[in-house]
Amino acid sequence: MPLGFARRLRYPLSVTETEQSILAALRELEEAVKRMPTANPKPNLLPIFGRIDELAAQLPSNAAPDLRHYLQRKSYEKARLWLEDIDPEKGTCRR
Repeated sequence: MPLGFARRLRYPLSVTETEQSILAALRELEEAVKRMPTANPKPNLLPIFGRIDELAAQLPSNAAPDLRHYLQRKSYEKARLWLEDIDPEKGTCRR
């Protein structure tokens, strides 16, 4: 990507507050999981899971089907990648 050009977003101007909150919670979950091996005491992930479920329930019925599917199936990494405009089926290497 050339310098000075922003990458294309799935929702160019219409990212909802709920989707932004879901992405923040998914990133928080990812960071908490990364800390698990060395954390003492271990982080309590249940409140994060609960917040993600509450936010997912707030998505409107016309929300993106892929996002709804990933959240319903608890495929949190795929949901995060999707919200970050990375194809979850290809992963972060974009192959």
